[in-house]
Amino acid sequence: MGSSGGGTMRSVMWVLIALVLLGVGAASAFQVRGALEREREYRAAPVCATVPVTASGCVWEQEFTVRSAALHRGERGESPEAELLLPSGKPWEVTFPRTEPVLSETEPGEKVVGVIWHGQVVEVRDAEGRRQQTSDGPVGWPQDRLGGALAGVSFGLAALVGGVWPLLARGEPRHMAAAKMVRRHGIGLGGTAILTLWAQAANDWPLWAIVAIWAPLALLILASMTAFALGALRGDLDGGPSARRDPQPQAP
Repeated sequence: MGSSGGGTMRSVMWVLIALVLLGVGAASAFQVRGALEREREYRAAPVCATVPVTASGCVWEQEFTVRSAALHRGERGESPEAELLLPSGKPWEVTFPRTEPVLSETEPGEKVVGVIWHGQVVEVRDAEGRRQQTSDGPVGWPQDRLGGALAGVSFGLAALVGGVWPLLARGEPRHMAAAKMVRRHGIGLGGTAILTLWAQAANDWPLWAIVAIWAPLALLILASMTAFALGALRGDLDGGPSARRDPQPQAP
């Protein structure tokens, strides 16, 4: 009874996880188009003729002095940040999605150039020419949203199937083993999407490269998932019910 109840709770938890993942994946998918349009607007933005007094769609490069930089490595919920000073002494707080490549090499007192767009510092460039997007920067968001959509939806669907299946087939060890195979491969689907996104960002590949790389890998994982699930249903996997029958005694 206890084992059955524990299995039911695990299945319910997997269903809840699946719903969250599917929600995140769907939200990311809906944001891809808007992120693409915003990035294109930024890349096509003209250079401001004079220093913008109000938030403007043109691009202005402003020199700042770094007052402080906090990497917050290993601190949950804390984004890397820096306090920049305008020539007038007015501070400007900027946050970053990651520490590389500029923030990690920045020291107080150094000069950096900030790219201002729509009243926000969207990019920072150091004296060596290295560039880094801030949390408000539009470049890279389409790739992040697409990677999140692929990871959330693929893992979420597998988790949903792997969570609902045992609930519909209680007391069937082979079906529970097959559902476990589906869930494990779902982790592979989501993880592969994230790794593909990292590879794309590290090599500055175009957006379509994420799908072009992930899709064949996903097909291989799905094929493996199907093979293992069928094997579990037949009782071929270790730990599952044996598909072999005990030999019958031969007549003398």
